Amino acid sequence: MIATKNLRFSYDEEHYFTFPDIVVSKKGHLLILGDSGVGKTTFLHLLAGLLKPGAGEIKIGDTDIARLSHRKLDKFRGRHIGIVFQKAQFIRALTVEENLLLIQNLSGTGQDKKRVREILERLHIGHKAAEKVSNLSEGQKQRVSIAAALVNNPDVILTDEPTSSLDDKNCAVVTELLKEQAAQTNASLVVITHDHRLASQFSNSIRL
Repeated sequence: MIATKNLRFSYDEEHYFTFPDIVVSKKGHLLILGDSGVGKTTFLHLLAGLLKPGAGEIKIGDTDIARLSHRKLDKFRGRHIGIVFQKAQFIRALTVEENLLLIQNLSGTGQDKKRVREILERLHIGHKAAEKVSNLSEGQKQRVSIAAALVNNPDVILTDEPTSSLDDKNCAVVTELLKEQAAQTNASLVVITHDHRLASQFSNSIRL
């Protein structure tokens, strides 16, 4: 479960945000829609512990991540939070499979090649496992980013524009995969986007 209360953040005196309280249960889904500049990515970075709020709390299970030290937060994030960034972040010198195995290793869960191949096949990019990420198209990179978020079976899945570079067919595939993964691992799923194609696929949504 992920829940926030009285969450606020400011970059400076002129740029500040107050976010709505949210509660997403295990296996629950929340779609957060909003135009550019309303703080969607800032909200996601707060939920992921990549930014510290100026006020409020962010609970994942019983842990208020806003109160964790940087070291404890990094460890907690690796084990409990899967993040799909708007722009893929990988080591260019490694292959797709090597990047995902490294993510598993850094989380302390150990490497599982079967899990890596399973996720890549589900995302229709299993044939790209031995390719360098730099050789992929933007849509393929986005699907690898989704694989990276799911590979450790996180408790919370946070996604920033996960379908923006995808056609309608792969948009539906990715959305269904994210939902199925949340159901299989009792994870909470939060999708932050301006892609209105997703509105009909989520019964629980808010607009920033």
